Amino acid sequence: MKDVFSIKEAVQKIEHYCAYQERCHEEVIQKLRSMKMNSEEIDQIISQLISDNFLNEERFACSFARGKHRIKHWGKIRITNELKFRGINQTLINTALKEISPEEYYETFETLANRNWESIRETNALKKRKKFCDFMLRKGFESNLVYEKVRELENSIQ
Repeated sequence: MKDVFSIKEAVQKIEHYCAYQERCHEEVIQKLRSMKMNSEEIDQIISQLISDNFLNEERFACSFARGKHRIKHWGKIRITNELKFRGINQTLINTALKEISPEEYYETFETLANRNWESIRETNALKKRKKFCDFMLRKGFESNLVYEKVRELENSIQ
């Protein structure tokens, strides 16, 4: 990689970077910094990317939420935290979470919970319960859903 980019070269490179996959502003700024661009140039490039529709935080947030839920089976809490970490505001986060239908969310939760419960090879009931809850909470599902489900699964055994 070369050390110095003209604004035109940087824009072309970043357009390709954004076209490949949705990006948030923070990722693009980091990439531009790694290309040794100064903050004035970064601001100029960012505004050009927004006006050319290469960069759109709402589109990024929605795509991120859909993808992480469908592919990685993340719950809403984890998705929200990851979007906040990427500097996305709460309004856009709420819009993004609406991309996941309640039916799809619950179905993913049920499938993941049942699969995980079956896969835990632990004879001690308390340890099994802890492993299950830790896993589901780490995935970002709401604690009330997780604890309700663990009670349901434990009752189905007895």
